[in-house]
Amino acid sequence: MLKIDPTAQVSPLADVEASVRGTLIAIGAHSVIDSFVKIKPAGGNGNLVIGEHVVINSGCVLYTGQGIRIGNHVAIAANCTLAPVNHAYQDRSRLIREQGFLPGRGGIVIEDDVWIGANCVLLDGAVLRRGCVVGAGSLVRGELAPYTVYGGQPLRVLGERQ
Repeated sequence: MLKIDPTAQVSPLADVEASVRGTLIAIGAHSVIDSFVKIKPAGGNGNLVIGEHVVINSGCVLYTGQGIRIGNHVAIAANCTLAPVNHAYQDRSRLIREQGFLPGRGGIVIEDDVWIGANCVLLDGAVLRRGCVVGAGSLVRGELAPYTVYGGQPLRVLGERQ
């Protein structure tokens, strides 16, 4: 089921697939889904619930998998991947793509007032508590405490003295 609040803006160049399993994809009030965002129900029966005043920038991919819950006032920069799903691979006598999926680790939870930098990957079991900032290029697969700044190293200006 696909529910988009009338005040939300979904680019005509975004690709939001409806679930064939009947799971919910909900986009809250005043949220923005930019061009070239891909939302794909795959890898589980989880819902995707996007809160209010959320911005998901161009090139992001969200697989519903075991579920994604995004709070309010969240900013997700370009080219991020949210993948709350894990392929099974243990049976060497079968191709990985034929083995289905492993049990979930709770999906992905992003609380209110979170900023996720460009090119980040969030995996099944990621929990970003209120006020987190995730630096560009980070991989998150566990829980970040409230108001944590995570990932990357401080930038050094060329020629700067140590």
